[in-house]
Amino acid sequence: MKYLFTLIIVSLLLCSCQNNNDNLFINGNIKGLKKGKVYLQKIGDSSLVNVDSIVISGSSEFSFSTFIDEPQIMFIELDRYNGESYEELINFFAEPGELSIITSLKNYGIDLEVVTESENQKKLEEYNEIIKRFNSERLELIQANFEASQSKDEERIDSVNNKFNSALKRKYLYTVNFALNNKDLEISPYVILTEAYDANIKYLDTVYNSLKRPVKKSLYGQQLKELIEVRKKNDDQSLETEVIETSKKE
Repeated sequence: MKYLFTLIIVSLLLCSCQNNNDNLFINGNIKGLKKGKVYLQKIGDSSLVNVDSIVISGSSEFSFSTFIDEPQIMFIELDRYNGESYEELINFFAEPGELSIITSLKNYGIDLEVVTESENQKKLEEYNEIIKRFNSERLELIQANFEASQSKDEERIDSVNNKFNSALKRKYLYTVNFALNNKDLEISPYVILTEAYDANIKYLDTVYNSLKRPVKKSLYGQQLKELIEVRKKNDDQSLETEVIETSKKE
């Protein structure tokens, strides 16, 4: 019994030490939510993993605290307990410090307000506002392409495709310029990885080489480096295959 009591005390002390090491503190409010479960998540090796969770019953407020090694994208997932199987996610750029997330049950993630001192989060919001315009234009062009295909209007299809490629190029250029203008923040390699990973390899190289040393060593800096290496390897293999095929024809 004495031994068991000692184990309990030690366990409590360990938990206390772990809590003292927490460096990210999140307070949230999903207005209108009375019952459900909220998960704090991050990206694992190949999928989202749960960092913590809390059951909501009565109060719409929640809080999480955890430790993160460096700035990174994290997620708040809501399970409404209504039988729906789709995921409802809010993403934000987390870094050590305090952060407040406010949204509503009716417009979860749409009327989102994130209060934080994180420069990465502020830049992410700035970037997302512009990207919304590109995405809206893309949807309009997809609809126009569908209508042109239905009517078999080849001239209009070509015109829409040209506009689509032009819009995609402008999106890539905006993303690259945004990354270059924020080379001292982790948001820089992150936007390239998520929105311009298949852009011309020279753009990816330019962004990576411009990054400040700490950002190059960051999670997203290393992932960008790996992406560039894979892209270059694949390009070399494609070129080699093309040379072999050309030689066979000759």
